[in-house]
Amino acid sequence: MNKILILDFGGQYCHLIARRVRDLGVLTEVRGSETTAAEIISDRQIKGIILSGGAKSVYLDDSPFFDKAILGLGLPVLGICYGHQLIAHTLGGKVISGESGEYGLATLKVKKGQLFSKLAESQKVWMNHRDVVESLPADFEITASTEHSKIAAYENTKMKLFGFQFHPEVINTRKGKEMLKNFVFGVCDSQKSWSSGSLIKNMVRETKETIGDKRAIIGLSGGIDSSVAAMIVGKTIGKNLVAVYVDTGLMRYGETETIKAVFQDLNVNLKIVKASKSYFSALKGVTEPEKKRKIIGKIFIDIFEKIAREEKADFLIQGTIYSDRIESGLTKNSSNIKSHHNVGGLPKDLKLKLYEPLRDLYKDEVRKIAKMISLPTKLQTQQVFPGPGLAVRIVGEVTKEKAEMVRLAGKIVEDELRDTKYWKKIWMSFAVLLPVKSVGIQGDERSYKNPIVLRIVESKDAMTATFSNIPHSILERISTRITNEIKGVNRVVYDITNKPPATMEWE
Repeated sequence: MNKILILDFGGQYCHLIARRVRDLGVLTEVRGSETTAAEIISDRQIKGIILSGGAKSVYLDDSPFFDKAILGLGLPVLGICYGHQLIAHTLGGKVISGESGEYGLATLKVKKGQLFSKLAESQKVWMNHRDVVESLPADFEITASTEHSKIAAYENTKMKLFGFQFHPEVINTRKGKEMLKNFVFGVCDSQKSWSSGSLIKNMVRETKETIGDKRAIIGLSGGIDSSVAAMIVGKTIGKNLVAVYVDTGLMRYGETETIKAVFQDLNVNLKIVKASKSYFSALKGVTEPEKKRKIIGKIFIDIFEKIAREEKADFLIQGTIYSDRIESGLTKNSSNIKSHHNVGGLPKDLKLKLYEPLRDLYKDEVRKIAKMISLPTKLQTQQVFPGPGLAVRIVGEVTKEKAEMVRLAGKIVEDELRDTKYWKKIWMSFAVLLPVKSVGIQGDERSYKNPIVLRIVESKDAMTATFSNIPHSILERISTRITNEIKGVNRVVYDITNKPPATMEWE
């Protein structure tokens, strides 16, 4: 089977590159940046190499290293962002910190190049960098430029070395798939040998090998990730799986009732734990987002370990996906943006063996699997919901009263959007409560209440997102209902920030 190897330099989109190549029908493998040329050349399946992006600067002493002999193996190599800079820097080019960063969409002017075969001269691409390649090594040619990056792409066809300062793997790069296809098939001469069905077969096989006849528990959150993980593992080990749903008091409107109805119908061994008092007590006075996430994660683990002892379980199953792990500082070279409770909240002395069957997948891959395994439609179409629940949609201290305000506001948002043509495009639509107050007029009297922020975004994989261009008439209906129906709110604002620079959630 052909394989494209990806070396990980800590970039947020590293596994997204792997995902995009899998979409082309070619197997991918992600390895650490320290992988040697000898290790690579011994694997005859490898047809090409991609160097990922990363958070560091190539000219710093603590930057991720790699074996530069890789560039002389004769295998095609594509550097993306940090990888693009690294190839140039390693072979004698010059990389500097740019006068201004490029973040978001940019217009790429294509001059030539194998990876731009059959593409127009002007392309919309996704940038996320400050450093730029100022000069190239000998025998390299510039193949594309932007306003802020004169060397936005290059190639050395003799050495089979290529570089993109932009991110072709991000969906916002309109023709990124075609560019990767030109590399994978046109340059690397790979053959298709991978399919989506392979993912399910691999997970079932891995689950059997990992868990065997042992007992396991899984935390159900109400979201699609944990639900798919429960279905895959449940079908593999049967009654040896116990599904645990913890009602934290921070769940969506009607979530507990939905979970109970769906999973009891699926004949899953389900336990519902009412724990809202524990959560609100532990979160009292806590305002720092990371601390909130860690507290929530610890209580989850405490509950699961208690049930595991009762059920004599050996494994804890989680529906963690790749975007959760990379934002939590997955690799030694990646930045910790925010600790997801099912990653950053895990104790070092966890008494259960952890198994995450979806760990290398993205959300839209999980949705495909959900459809293939016939997960109930209600869960397939459920919007994304954060593991810490409404706690990260309440900026500042979390209280029962604030949770109820955000829960009702979130319900109103979904109620008003669900029957519109925009619903299918929306990735997440929710309300955020701010810890400030503003003056308003309600019932001819002065009011002094909290504002609610509406966050409605569109995305394919959660690694990037754009705010949804919802008509003002719909936003006005949402605003009117929220200020009329929720006593503590007198103002509604709309967040029009993309990811990056923002994240999906506010905390």
